[in-house]
Amino acid sequence: MEETARLFKPKVIIAGISCYSRCLDYKRFREIADQNGAYLFADMAHISGLVAAGVIPSPFEYADVVSTTTHKTLRGPRAGVIFFRKGVRSVKANGEKVMYDLESRINQAVFPGLQGGPHNHAIA
Repeated sequence: MEETARLFKPKVIIAGISCYSRCLDYKRFREIADQNGAYLFADMAHISGLVAAGVIPSPFEYADVVSTTTHKTLRGPRAGVIFFRKGVRSVKANGEKVMYDLESRINQAVFPGLQGGPHNHAIA
């Protein structure tokens, strides 16, 4: 993955698990994202209950964006949640702060942009 990221310079690196029984090395994903100026997005929809219980590592320390659902291993009602970082992303060599700019991008992408399969009866 490191070599592929260096070659293609992605804007986002996605770390996610669905049916594969393994723990992801989020720290290593973070290092590769930083080396390439990419955001790190972690999808933990299928493992969020295990993360909440402390059974497997959490992506929150390392990821810029984390998404999950509430109805899979969290066993709640059908819904989705997107967490994202705010504040200072990095500091340039001259001391200038580079801020995260994720909030408006995510808000515009989710609704009305790319949201799929909304359950209208559940929207307040």
